Amino acid sequence: MFVGSYNPKLDEKNRLFLPAKFRDQLAEGLVVTKGQDFCLNVFSIASFTEMAAQVQQAPLTVRQAREYGRFLAMRAAEDKPDKQGRITIPAPLKEYAGLDREVVVIGALNRVEIWDPARIAAWETEHSQTFADMSEDIFPTG
Repeated sequence: MFVGSYNPKLDEKNRLFLPAKFRDQLAEGLVVTKGQDFCLNVFSIASFTEMAAQVQQAPLTVRQAREYGRFLAMRAAEDKPDKQGRITIPAPLKEYAGLDREVVVIGALNRVEIWDPARIAAWETEHSQTFADMSEDIFPTG
């Protein structure tokens, strides 16, 4: 499980030091792909494989499933952290997420998200009240 928030920097070669707490879970390999909120999602190979299998279960006649799978996979990049725990962010993904040198890396339970600092700050401000107002409807009790 991935939790916490960190502020590493991208270097001139678009490499990012993964937070030390995340490295063991991603040591065998990972997939970086577009997130739905203009951030990047980082999944372990196993998690990405499970998610891809779920997408592939949907019939090809379901447009949203086709589009979701296409969007998820078309810019996805497999990587493996180097000895220093760095991964490379491909230029198209960096551009999609609006990343510069400063980034915010957050644990989002089953994945890691990489955000532009201004974008995640705006998202948090916009959604804080919604989070405060959430009721048991999300996790209904028996």
